Amino acid sequence: MPPPPPRRALLAPLLRLRAFSSLAHHPPSPPPPRRHQFVAADPTAAAITGRGGVGNPLDPAQLLRDDPVAITASLWVSSFRAQPATAAPPPSLSPFLSRLELWVLAYQKAYADETGSYLPRSSIPASTLSSLLALRNAVLDARFRFGNRLTPFLHSPRAAAAVQDPATLSKRKLRALLTTPGPAPFQDRVVQELLLLLLEPVYEARFSPKSFAFRPGRSPHAAIRTIRRSFAPYLWYIKGDLSPLLHSPDPALIVGALIRDVRDKKVVDLIRSALLTPPVTARPGDEDAAKKKKKRKYQKKKVLPEGEPKPDPYWLQTFFGFAPEEALTQPDWGHCGVLSPLLANVCLDELDKWMDEKIKELHRPSKSDVVGGEDGVEQGNTSWPEFVPTSGPDKTRKVDYIRFGGHFLIGVRGPRADAAVLRKQLVEFCDQRFRIKLDNESLPIEHITKGIMFLDHVLCRRVVYPTLRYTATGGKIISEKGVGTLLSVTASLKQCIKQFRKLEFLKGDREPDPQPCFRMFHATQAHTNAQMNKLLLTMAEWYRYADNRKKVVNFCSYIIRGSLAKLYAAKYKLRSRAKVYKIASRNLSRPLKDKKGQSPEYHNLLRMGLVDSIDGLQYTRMSMVPDPDYTPLPNGWRPDHERILLEYIKLTDQQTLEEQRSCIREEGLITPQDYISMLVWGYKKNAVLLPSFKESDHKGSTEELGSDTDESGDEEIGNPYHVDSPKVLFPTKTSLCSYSCKSQKEKAEKQKKRLTMH
Repeated sequence: MPPPPPRRALLAPLLRLRAFSSLAHHPPSPPPPRRHQFVAADPTAAAITGRGGVGNPLDPAQLLRDDPVAITASLWVSSFRAQPATAAPPPSLSPFLSRLELWVLAYQKAYADETGSYLPRSSIPASTLSSLLALRNAVLDARFRFGNRLTPFLHSPRAAAAVQDPATLSKRKLRALLTTPGPAPFQDRVVQELLLLLLEPVYEARFSPKSFAFRPGRSPHAAIRTIRRSFAPYLWYIKGDLSPLLHSPDPALIVGALIRDVRDKKVVDLIRSALLTPPVTARPGDEDAAKKKKKRKYQKKKVLPEGEPKPDPYWLQTFFGFAPEEALTQPDWGHCGVLSPLLANVCLDELDKWMDEKIKELHRPSKSDVVGGEDGVEQGNTSWPEFVPTSGPDKTRKVDYIRFGGHFLIGVRGPRADAAVLRKQLVEFCDQRFRIKLDNESLPIEHITKGIMFLDHVLCRRVVYPTLRYTATGGKIISEKGVGTLLSVTASLKQCIKQFRKLEFLKGDREPDPQPCFRMFHATQAHTNAQMNKLLLTMAEWYRYADNRKKVVNFCSYIIRGSLAKLYAAKYKLRSRAKVYKIASRNLSRPLKDKKGQSPEYHNLLRMGLVDSIDGLQYTRMSMVPDPDYTPLPNGWRPDHERILLEYIKLTDQQTLEEQRSCIREEGLITPQDYISMLVWGYKKNAVLLPSFKESDHKGSTEELGSDTDESGDEEIGNPYHVDSPKVLFPTKTSLCSYSCKSQKEKAEKQKKRLTMH
């Protein structure tokens, strides 16, 4: 289960929906050739120098010449255009650092993450643009330092009104400002967002398709569907955990992996500085003092300011508690911030490349096996990839691999000795490259029949039998030989109970007993039911691809319904769950009220709009839970944004257009664009040669319309629309004109008949 989405996702649709259309209509202008040599520390002086722009140097807004989404889209297109991307030379990112448009886009994303609202480009004040210009100049001149709290170039939009001069602060306040741990300065987050805008398209084109997590479009659901499609024929599995690398990174290791694809010194120096600058952490004595301050008899409720975003609701906090082990660890390295997950994938991409080589090396096809022939193409049923037919003793030996964050899963088809040899090589590689000590206990080899746990789903194998035949006396199966095996991906009910127990929703292992949810004690019945319904809907979506989706979601509904029933029994003094169900019904949709309160009927209050309607809990019966989604993942699957990007590159390729035109010429056809151009050219050429067309000629032609006959329709003299062309995609203008003449002639004849009848 992925970590909570950041608020900077508010700008994600802007980046992906407008990217290619804006690039097609408004191509970005090239970056400025050279910056001025004058270094201005003051924002106003930096604006006067006009660095990186050609507009009015007194107005930083005029330096914003292009659309930043179009600039970013051009970087995505150039990164994905070279196939394979690893063979292409690394792109130059230094010119993009000087583009003020990208700095404004990074500021918008950081602003959305800080305040929870999107700031349009037209609403950014001029003082902020000047500060952004000063921050850009400091980065280009290597004067920027991460963690600078005293003299930042750009202040947070929240603290902009309360900014104080460091010279006026006392020593105690200065010491508290420099030593108290807190969030990173706002200007650091703007720089991190800018680096993410530049590095993400470069590495997304180079990452392995077998890596998931911390990447756009590659969610846990995509990993589960990939396992369903590709891991059916494997018998032995190796699970590994490289999460220690995500907790304590080695800066030299990360920078070494980074410079293989990024050769820009300024970008690499920025990331090295972010990794080496130590963050401000709390001292051991400060934690004890903070605990003593919290122990007070009366704690005043915190009132959120008007601009501060509200915390996550209860149902979302509860759902985050169900995060699987593979998704719990999210890297946060020093001052890298939102750049940390990308750098983690950059570091672990070396393992992906090494495993790709091992997959090719260990592939030994067999002609008698339906799995992976000599050409490596699967011969099984593509519409049912989980099914593997029974084969002979000579099986194909092959390996597959998938990684989600710091956890990976390797499937081996063949004897256990092949898995043991691969494990030994994997231990040596991790020791040499990542300096992580692994052993046989940390890399267990398990058979599919025991059940493999990955992303809170259990992989197991079932034998598929032919049509069952029963004897007359008793139901004994005559044919006990299976026709194949089926990969089953089920949700772990044991893990679900464990998570509920951790969240204090139940107690007991064999017979789970729901516990009252006292955190919702002061909420109304309508609000409590609505929160729990959102949790159930999210749980049903999380277990969407599990074979036992109905069973697990119905169990979650039972636990939550029992917990709320106990809560309402304690709140309204009803003593037992049975009385709660009797009054509020099975799904707790009827209103509950205290015996002491004398109030009008609930329906009258609802009709007057004085109370909220109460929604009953969902999925109280197993038949209400939706069925599992067995839609197979297409072969060679890619996320939507990558697929659209590759289609766009293919359509803009000149070679593809020439191939399409040659194919049309071979078929004797003509494109609609060429046909229209021929029509227009023929009209222009023949319209000059035609005599003047007067009104009298028009009347004469209409009178003689009935007497003129044109059987062929191809002998029109002076027809400006006639085009002599081979077989075309649309009917020729000649046939259309002849058809129109015949229709007018028939109308004239009908009119004559009517006149004679009268």
